Amino acid sequence: MPAPRKYPLELRERAVQMDRTAEPKPVIRRMAEELGVHHEALRNWIRQAEADAGERGDLLTTDERTELAALRKENTQLKRSNEILRTASAFFAAQLDPTRPR
Repeated sequence: MPAPRKYPLELRERAVQMDRTAEPKPVIRRMAEELGVHHEALRNWIRQAEADAGERGDLLTTDERTELAALRKENTQLKRSNEILRTASAFFAAQLDPTRPR
């Protein structure tokens, strides 16, 4: 179960939309104070929205992050299964061939 979010999603979306539509670009610290959020949280939201829109190549998109987390989880499960199979294989090989060193 994921950790609860400190700020609601609608606040995030509204803040990113405000940043995107404002001309000239607002100062993030001032905008964060007006919204009542931490300036680094706002900066991260804006950066992630830019990555999701394809405007940044240095960050993973939200979909890519989700896929990466799922693949890492699957990889961990497969490693665990492999270890179980390796141990079982050694156990049964020893049972079938009593001359084999343990």
